[in-house]
Amino acid sequence: MQEKRNVQIIEWEDLDKKKFYSFGVFMTMTIRAGVYPATLIRTRLQVQKGKSLYTGTFDAFFKILRSEGVRGLYRGFLVNTLTLISGQGYITTYELVRKYVSTYTSNNTVKSLVAGGSASLVAQSITVPIDVVSQHLMMQGQGGDMGRFKVNAKGIRPAEHKMTFGQTRHIIIQIFTTDGFRGFYRGYVASLLTYIPNSAVWWPFYHFYAEQLSNLAPTDCPHLLLQAMAGPMAATTASTITNPMDVVRARVQVEGRSSVIETFKQLIAEEGMWGMTKGLSARIISSTPTAIVMAVGYETLKKMSLRPELVDSRHW
Repeated sequence: MQEKRNVQIIEWEDLDKKKFYSFGVFMTMTIRAGVYPATLIRTRLQVQKGKSLYTGTFDAFFKILRSEGVRGLYRGFLVNTLTLISGQGYITTYELVRKYVSTYTSNNTVKSLVAGGSASLVAQSITVPIDVVSQHLMMQGQGGDMGRFKVNAKGIRPAEHKMTFGQTRHIIIQIFTTDGFRGFYRGYVASLLTYIPNSAVWWPFYHFYAEQLSNLAPTDCPHLLLQAMAGPMAATTASTITNPMDVVRARVQVEGRSSVIETFKQLIAEEGMWGMTKGLSARIISSTPTAIVMAVGYETLKKMSLRPELVDSRHW
């Protein structure tokens, strides 16, 4: 697609890294704030047994809003913002691995698959402990009885658990006391099995859809418009393929299970194959704006971060 439409690619060495990371943090923070409620809803839907509390994405949204207010949709958000670190690790790894693989092959699918999978491996190693804590915070309030740990556990003064950082501290203490350091990496394997394939699949499908759209679109169609369409299409495909593992990952982390295989078997036994689709619509809703940012925002970010001496030499 890029060759056909004569789109110039900004390489890693062409970037002003200071601008790149500064703009990147702001952009990532903005999109995370927008999609976090859908992430919280997805987690509660995946962890609940059957339809014991919520019947679906919109039912969960309105019930949480009525019983817990807007703040209820952002439980654990401050802790989750620490994943900005993993986001920068993901971007850096993706670009560097893609550059390295390009010395062995010019096949865009191979470069995208390897770089996407590698970037996710690095990011998840940083993200999982943060996810474990933030997911337990998500389960407080209306869905509090679905998690293992509670902020109003014995020995915690009622006034304390109203504070966000107080809640976080109590959850961390309970996780460490119960499971030790390993508790913060509960579900690590399940996370890798979910997000490495998701990332590895997203990039090749993104380029595939972009190429197909390019063939169908008029020659004067803006390139960013095609990217904006291809990103969500790729996200929907990747989310559908990897959602079964995402359901298992959420249950392993929140319910304290140790076996991915046993969790998978129990889920099938209790809820059948439909259990594998739990939270899928919420996941697609939350991944769509992220995909648009990845497809459009990321390339725009690189353009804004181009080294000053190269700006005049590039034509768009």
